[in-house]
Amino acid sequence: MLFFAVLGLPQMAIGQNSKYGFYVASRQNRVQIPFEYRSNLIIIPVCINEQYPMHFIVDTGVSHTIITDANVFQNSTFATSRTIKLAGVGGSNALVASVSTGNSLRIGKLRSDLHTLVILSEDIMHLSEYAGMPIQGIIGYELFADLVVTLDFEHQVITLVKPDKYKYRPADGEKHPISIQEKKVYTDLLSVSNGRAWSPLRAIIDTGAGQALLLDRFQRCQVPVPDKVIPVSLGKGLTGEVRGELGRLSTIRVGRYVLSDVLVAYPDSLDFGLKLAQLPPRQGNIGCELLRRFRVTFNYPAGYLVIKPVKRSIDEPFVYDMSGLELRARGTEFDQYVITQVVKDSPAEKAGIQVGDELIWVNNNPATQLTMGEIYRMLLAGEGKQVSVIVRRQSQVSRHQILLKRLI
Repeated sequence: MLFFAVLGLPQMAIGQNSKYGFYVASRQNRVQIPFEYRSNLIIIPVCINEQYPMHFIVDTGVSHTIITDANVFQNSTFATSRTIKLAGVGGSNALVASVSTGNSLRIGKLRSDLHTLVILSEDIMHLSEYAGMPIQGIIGYELFADLVVTLDFEHQVITLVKPDKYKYRPADGEKHPISIQEKKVYTDLLSVSNGRAWSPLRAIIDTGAGQALLLDRFQRCQVPVPDKVIPVSLGKGLTGEVRGELGRLSTIRVGRYVLSDVLVAYPDSLDFGLKLAQLPPRQGNIGCELLRRFRVTFNYPAGYLVIKPVKRSIDEPFVYDMSGLELRARGTEFDQYVITQVVKDSPAEKAGIQVGDELIWVNNNPATQLTMGEIYRMLLAGEGKQVSVIVRRQSQVSRHQILLKRLI
């Protein structure tokens, strides 16, 4: 699971506005873009200045296009106008970045001219290690600003339509108002229950968050926190790791749809709470683990979104790792999996696995032939199931049996 939020980008200093967003570069009224879905992240190919395609994460939580891996431009000349400091979620100091203007971006038959890029001075987020494939950047607001965008998780395709050619029909799903503030999309469609009544919560829809739901306990409003929680790493923000706790709410409501036993993340950093206080009021983020249960259409120009449940996904249980392992993909092909965390008293710790071990085999499958998602699915096989792994520790190789157990 991955969470990352990009907050505090100095918008006036960067100076890009919506007229530099994307448009359909053909006579067609709509285009479709296939995407890869890895680690609850939407990944699409993006060409910058007609170079070879790079992999970008689609993140409605970011206001500007960000290049996270500046090494891809080592052999290119980019006009950078200035440097800026970025404030994000995490505990370290602000990160330095360069601003490059006047770039062309192409995504299939979509184009954006005079596009501004924010190029990080170092790859602090290491998104490739989370996704298990090369990731060079993040794209958000500009992709949604001037088109009607539908995320179809079932078929892994994004459909973009010219606003004057899109007409909402009730058969498309429930229609809910949204507001765009600081280039982020806010909604009131989320409600939580105290057992007696439903209370609405304002949330940002954040496709760059891998969790189902993230709630900010530092808000003054009453945000429910379950009795049982476990400490977890929620991933990385722009300026460092975000830690917190994970628990379950018995029910939440998304529009009129009630979801049960929902996993909810609670960041525990006061720094996180203070940074959220600088933004318009909201109580949390809705991430892809929840969004993927719906077909979601964003109509930024008209100020609404549409949700329609996916029949085979809407009632799927919200599951969490049952091993206590946290992995990162390493190596030039991102097919080497290293253990970066072992939860105390977890099945993995009891099996003798340690931080720094490299996975070699999982259930008789070479790890190099598995994706990150496939490995995590094996670690979600069910309570009481046994997963056999072979790990390399320095020069020694050993076999371990992990007896899976529900941790939360």
